[in-house]
Amino acid sequence: MAARLSFEHELQLLKDNLTEMGHLIEDAIEKCMHAFKTQDEELAKEIIQGDRNVNDIEKTIEARCLSLILKQQPVARDLRIVTTALKVVTDMERIGDHAADIAELILREKRETIFNLARHIPEMAKVTKSMVHDSIQAFTKQDTNEAAEVIKRDDVVDELFDKVKEEVATILRNSSDHVDQCVDILMIAKYFERIGDHAVNVCEWTEFNVTGSVNNIRLL
Repeated sequence: MAARLSFEHELQLLKDNLTEMGHLIEDAIEKCMHAFKTQDEELAKEIIQGDRNVNDIEKTIEARCLSLILKQQPVARDLRIVTTALKVVTDMERIGDHAADIAELILREKRETIFNLARHIPEMAKVTKSMVHDSIQAFTKQDTNEAAEVIKRDDVVDELFDKVKEEVATILRNSSDHVDQCVDILMIAKYFERIGDHAVNVCEWTEFNVTGSVNNIRLL
């Protein structure tokens, strides 16, 4: 019984770490859009520096997972919880990287007009931020229904990405004055699209954690 209580305690600490990491990457996404809109270079630098905190907590989570495996020797569903946490934290770390990538683009060259050329990117940011928040919540609560709802939202992100590409094509057909800005817009949109993909990955790992299957394929 004592061993089980110890495992449950360590598992709760792991979930707390994941939630903390989730707050950091959500905050980074929020700051990205503000920095993008205002061309705030100091805020962009803050996002890049903050990615170190995301990397640090990733290492803490990985160490906790490995400690649980070595000390508790979990089996069956307990083992799935720990191993999937290792997978989930990798996707979360990549989300933090993409936020830093967007910040790097903002710093590359100050362009006051770029935000006005990208009408659909703010909505992409809003949807992907909600996906990140809800995917992590679904994982910590082991809620496959919520995970499924998050996965559906990825279609919205993909549609918005297509609209951004159409916007860029229209701008370039009408003028060659904003070529560099259009390249950056596409890259920023792609990073947000990838953030959505990583949120979907977290949800799929939630499904695996609960059922042992992903997309109706039995893995464990």
